[in-house]
Amino acid sequence: MNKAQLIDEVQKRLGGDTSKRAAGEALDAVLDAITQGVKKQGRVLIVGFGTFKLAHRDERMGRNPKKPEIAVKIPASNTIRFTAAEILKKTL
Repeated sequence: MNKAQLIDEVQKRLGGDTSKRAAGEALDAVLDAITQGVKKQGRVLIVGFGTFKLAHRDERMGRNPKKPEIAVKIPASNTIRFTAAEILKKTL
């Protein structure tokens, strides 16, 4: 499912009087709130869905698959990890 399909699903669930634009803005607001929450607090917990956590990756050495003899330094970075809640796992 891509973002446009997700917006369509949100629009259907909110009812016929909800526009696609309003559904898109609602989805964008939720995604932005999750982003800001992880950025400020390092973690966002949505009960029954899962947890978004800020994770740090240390600097490391990598290899180019086409030229394995060439080592490449991969810089340290931050990323987001998602852990699904047990309820979500059971529904899949």
